[in-house]
Amino acid sequence: MSAPAGWAAMHGVPDDATLAARFLEARGRVSAVAHRTMVATSRTLDAHLGASVFLKCENLQRMGAFKFRGAWNLISQLPPEALARGVVAYSSGNHAQAVALVARELGAPAVIVMPSYAPAAKIAGTKGYGAEVLHYDLLGESREALAARVAAERGMTLVPPFDHPDILLGQGTAAAELLEDAGPLDLLLAPLGGGGLLSGTAVAARVLAPRCRVVGVEPAAGDDGARSFRSGKLETVTAPDTFCDGARTPSLSELTLALIRRNVRDVVTCTDAEVLVALRWLWERMKLVVEPTGALPLAALLCGRVPCRGLRVGVIVSGGNADLAALPAAIASGTAL
Repeated sequence: MSAPAGWAAMHGVPDDATLAARFLEARGRVSAVAHRTMVATSRTLDAHLGASVFLKCENLQRMGAFKFRGAWNLISQLPPEALARGVVAYSSGNHAQAVALVARELGAPAVIVMPSYAPAAKIAGTKGYGAEVLHYDLLGESREALAARVAAERGMTLVPPFDHPDILLGQGTAAAELLEDAGPLDLLLAPLGGGGLLSGTAVAARVLAPRCRVVGVEPAAGDDGARSFRSGKLETVTAPDTFCDGARTPSLSELTLALIRRNVRDVVTCTDAEVLVALRWLWERMKLVVEPTGALPLAALLCGRVPCRGLRVGVIVSGGNADLAALPAAIASGTAL
């Protein structure tokens, strides 16, 4: 069985008014269950950058990443009969754990399609939340095809990692909280993988702070998003060679690309070495355990990829599910994995 067609191909891209209304609904839905994670600041960081920087610490979110927000926003809207049949998702880590946790909270079965080589901690976390894990690479199918087959055979609902309005609007609730807690921002940065967090962040800014510029940051080795942003068509990087494992998606979706091009000012990239500098700052100076993908926006500020002097800057720190078997040694040595 082939993977299902993307959301935009089946439904079109929602207009701004529809997105704004659905975002405000998501805001109320998610705020009832998600942690309102803290906004961290550092006078040392501000002095170093010549800016006022506010870090939204989604590394402290339930299951350790922003992904809980989107999963809850979609799955909690399913009718009782669909919940009883369960949900299926494909992911190498954070989305897997988010769907597994939300399903457990709502009393629904969950099947998660993951690669066997995913970080052991993320596989263990997904199973710990009660999900059944299937390894697609051991079965000779793509992850999308296996998830679609399981959904069809078991009557389960497929919960995509980013290609759905309810997913990305749920992710955008992190930015809403940041804007409420930090006050007016000139600039807002978010990591970019499949585009769910960035597009949701941009919708939130458009609704709540239309003068705030939104910038996405992705790994230089997986620059499909930056190239897609500029070309206007989906570009692909197969198996990006980066230690930012949360941003190893080969491409955006038609939905996330359309919303990013509509609402985002720019997309930039950082090397793994530059991300490592940001990770060391977060771990050493701010005592925040952050995974590499979550450090991408700060890396863009520290290396000067995104000028910020004199500005009020928001940063979405997307997650904290770091591979503790390897990452601390890399930070200590200053060498990217």
